[in-house]
Amino acid sequence: MKRRLDYTLYLVTDSNLAGGRELESIVRQAVRGGVTVVQLREKELSSRDFFCLALRLRAVTDSLRIPLIINDRPDIARASGAAGVHLGQDDLPCRVVRSIVGPDMVIGVSVSTVEEATEAEADGADYLGVSPIFQTATKTDTPSATGLDGLQKIRRAVSIPLVAIGGMNAGNAGDAVRSGADGIAVVSAIMAARDPETSARELLSAIRRGSTG
Repeated sequence: MKRRLDYTLYLVTDSNLAGGRELESIVRQAVRGGVTVVQLREKELSSRDFFCLALRLRAVTDSLRIPLIINDRPDIARASGAAGVHLGQDDLPCRVVRSIVGPDMVIGVSVSTVEEATEAEADGADYLGVSPIFQTATKTDTPSATGLDGLQKIRRAVSIPLVAIGGMNAGNAGDAVRSGADGIAVVSAIMAARDPETSARELLSAIRRGSTG
């Protein structure tokens, strides 16, 4: 049975930002601060190392009752027993990945336009990562910023959950939620933080203020 996810505060990992700290430790701290979903995104690992890390991190997220999403790799998502897989525009189409992972796995798709969003929804995506809302140095291969106006247009065009990503922080999280996002995704705001738990708590507070403002 497909798991219903809480997309409020979505952490995307990046070991290069961890400063030598153990990924599992950062995730534990971040979840204590309020992270609700974790995506394992590691572009520089071999398939074997990525799989082994996915197993270790899944053990952590399972113990914390938090879903683990695997970036780009439906094979590793399925082999590791993750809750879902997240796809970019250059990855396999959502409908193809669904045939690989089956009906019970959550599939997210990165989009930056209304056209991409409506296509992904029609293909069976469970949620969309709208990216980038603001320009960010974390990813250099993204299109021009979608902006809050673009987020609002996508919100009007689709009915599935939206996660805002790209330059998100405690100062603009509320704006994204007020513009239609169901949650925000962050990388450096937590991964590079000296105190991931405190950073996550501040982000969650900003999201909650936005949802009630």
